[in-house]
Amino acid sequence: MSLLTPLWQYVDALVYPAARQDALTAARHRAFIAPRLIGSFVALASFPVFIAFRGVPSALELGVFAWLVAPILIAYFLSRTGRYEAAHVLSSLALTGLVTAVALFNGGIASFAAIWLVVVPLEASLSASRRVVALASIFALSAAGLMLLANAYNLLPPAASASEPGALAALGVVSAALYATGLALGAEQLARTSVWLRYAEEDRYRLLARNMTDVIARHDRNGAVLFISPAAETLFGTPSGALIGHGLFDHVHVADRPAFLTALADASAHGDDRSVEFRIRRGGDVNQGTRFIWVEMRCRPLDEANETPAAEREVVAVMRDISERKVHEQAMEMARAEQERASLSKSRFLATMSHELRTPLNAIIGFSEMLTRQDLVVQPERQIEYARLINESGHHLLSVVNGILDMSKMETGNFEITPEPFAPAPVVTGCCDLLALKARDAGVEIRAKLAVDLPEIVGDRRAFNQILINLVSNAIKFTPRGGSVTISAQRDGTNIAVAVEDTGVGIGEADLPRLGEAFFQARGTYDRRHDGTGLGLSIVKGLVKLHNGDIEIRSRLGEGTRVTVRLPIDCEGHRTPADPIRLVTERAGDLATAAKVLVKKSA
Repeated sequence: MSLLTPLWQYVDALVYPAARQDALTAARHRAFIAPRLIGSFVALASFPVFIAFRGVPSALELGVFAWLVAPILIAYFLSRTGRYEAAHVLSSLALTGLVTAVALFNGGIASFAAIWLVVVPLEASLSASRRVVALASIFALSAAGLMLLANAYNLLPPAASASEPGALAALGVVSAALYATGLALGAEQLARTSVWLRYAEEDRYRLLARNMTDVIARHDRNGAVLFISPAAETLFGTPSGALIGHGLFDHVHVADRPAFLTALADASAHGDDRSVEFRIRRGGDVNQGTRFIWVEMRCRPLDEANETPAAEREVVAVMRDISERKVHEQAMEMARAEQERASLSKSRFLATMSHELRTPLNAIIGFSEMLTRQDLVVQPERQIEYARLINESGHHLLSVVNGILDMSKMETGNFEITPEPFAPAPVVTGCCDLLALKARDAGVEIRAKLAVDLPEIVGDRRAFNQILINLVSNAIKFTPRGGSVTISAQRDGTNIAVAVEDTGVGIGEADLPRLGEAFFQARGTYDRRHDGTGLGLSIVKGLVKLHNGDIEIRSRLGEGTRVTVRLPIDCEGHRTPADPIRLVTERAGDLATAAKVLVKKSA
């Protein structure tokens, strides 16, 4: 092997550069070049030996040895141009010419050389080209026909002596057999190379199929799985063999099966690429915890040339898990819907606030202008009434602004409570007394039911009072004349439960989960007779949360509403210590959010 290595390296160097990119093409070029170069050089090297034993060669023998240059030239033609089929045609033509010349000088069709015509198409078969084989066959048949015509019309020169035909025939048969053997070995080498390349390619694709996270499957047009890659077991949690046939279809969600089959049928019938998303059951047992994952499938016909009838065309599909993407899409959709809802609520809130702010401002400006006019004589009792109205409007405007500021502080986390021990009963009684005039004007009765054993609680007295005022004010506002509002307080384990119940218009079940959201006003749906900012319940929820309490709302349309607030008896004992790093992070996030809102509003 060490002696032949330089020779094979030289042959490899003669392979056309473009042919080296494909292993099978390079092997064919080497199989064409190597025997012609080696055979021709060996034969030429033996010419002196031939002369030594034979003596002076004849003209025919000189021509045969001269012909040995042709294979060398053809091999170099292939090396320079890379035209594989053209080289085979030239080789067949040269071989046919040599055989014809030798046969015509040795008896025509009966010559020992005529057997070589059989070798011509055999040699051309190595080209793997029907056109080359057809041309080589035409060359061989034409040469045979020429010999027959020459024999028929006695156009041939005198044949060799009678003592030599047997030896020449044997030489012709043996040489042809050896040449055919060489061709057979070349064909075997090419076949072995093709098989090796096929196995190598299959191993390469098998390795890719095993290591790809995507699932590759081959389907018939009815959706039955003919092949599926091993990645299916990891993705679907089911052995690959269980998905063959209609096993994969059985795992597809019932609602998505029509889309699954339609994509496969369209890809098979129309020859186009199709993409579909569907849910598929992960795991094999339906009775156990069923879990569906989202899968995207891209399918296309296996026969890209569209030579197979549509009814028989198979489809190759690539499937991948897109569950995470679906979760992100759903989250984005929910965020978008929430943003739209918040935007709508803010618009409604701004519309309400514009009315709530404009009304007291108009009263303050109007009555103050009347008091400052020198040309208008205002009676003292009128002046007192105008001053009272200005004062009430100012207090109303202050309460609106305070509500907005309190809500803003709660949303940004800047609202702080100051816990202190106090008795809740006096606060409840004071709230009832404070709102008694408002209730009397509205024709609503206020009743208080306080438990005798109400304990002293630790909390923010001002916040507790504001909770009661907001709840009772809302109850009075939405209770028709002749109704009642009941305030009750009692101990509930480690909490104190304060309930405000009215006989008002009530709230629908659809709006109960959203009560207390910023800028949401359920009253706009049920009763438009009463004004207000709509922040009362939002402030209540924020204050209750600051005390680590909870709030419960029960209501039915036309039957009234009951709001129950539960606060810890000792809110300090229920408060978790604050994390400074978390607080700084939250404050930074709040400032960034507020800055974005201000930029949008200014734009």
